[in-house]
Amino acid sequence: MASDKPGKKLKKKDYQKELERLQVELVKLQEWIKHSGMKVVVIFEGRDAAGKGGVIKRITEKLNPRVCRVVALPAPTEKEKTQWYFQRYVAHLPAAGEMVLFDRSWYNRAGVEKVMGFCSNEEYEEFLRACPEFERMLQRSGIILLKYWFSVSDEEQEARFLERIHTPVKRWKFSPMDLESRARWAAYSEAKDKMFAYTDSKQCPWWVVEADNKKKARINCISHLLSHIHYEEIHYPHIELPPIDKEGYIRAPVDNQTFVPDRFEKDDD
Repeated sequence: MASDKPGKKLKKKDYQKELERLQVELVKLQEWIKHSGMKVVVIFEGRDAAGKGGVIKRITEKLNPRVCRVVALPAPTEKEKTQWYFQRYVAHLPAAGEMVLFDRSWYNRAGVEKVMGFCSNEEYEEFLRACPEFERMLQRSGIILLKYWFSVSDEEQEARFLERIHTPVKRWKFSPMDLESRARWAAYSEAKDKMFAYTDSKQCPWWVVEADNKKKARINCISHLLSHIHYEEIHYPHIELPPIDKEGYIRAPVDNQTFVPDRFEKDDD
């Protein structure tokens, strides 16, 4: 793999080769999690357009969604607003043999809810006091908890916002909240600093991912994730496929079925 030193480019072929290698290891991790009954939670946070979704996509695209699932909760309902703050997140925690990736998490309260005034100062301060203890409880219960913060420069974030605005397949990613995040940049920065001050500990640290280069961020984050969870390769017995037994079967007339038109039928030449 190419060097990750500043100024060094990661060539596309090197990126693809390393990503494929890491995705093989992710499959091994998945099988070990299922085999051993491990419970894993991975939190992805960071500024808008920092690349969290891209990393999550590369982690999950070769995995079984029954083992590795993504949780991206919408805004809380009126009922959920009256519950204990962590309650709706607890419902999505993993059972034995599962890994859960939180695309945004309970840290919404320390960021967007605080900055946008969606919670009271009392609720915000209580979150900062309760969150470290909540995470210690998760770890004491046997859950492996990893937290990643994706850091992106102002210039790169602006470039990604413009790309979202002007690219039809990415336009859905841009929201009014993205505009607010730019208008309240200093407030978000102060909220992030205070969040780290309260919740970045030796027992449950924030791992910062430099994310101006998307490809490097993906490789670095996945490599780090794999290095911080012990797993072993599961060796399966050799399988011989038996021949198909079609004896006694008479296929129904193909003309009775309705097929999707082949758009390339005339392009075979």
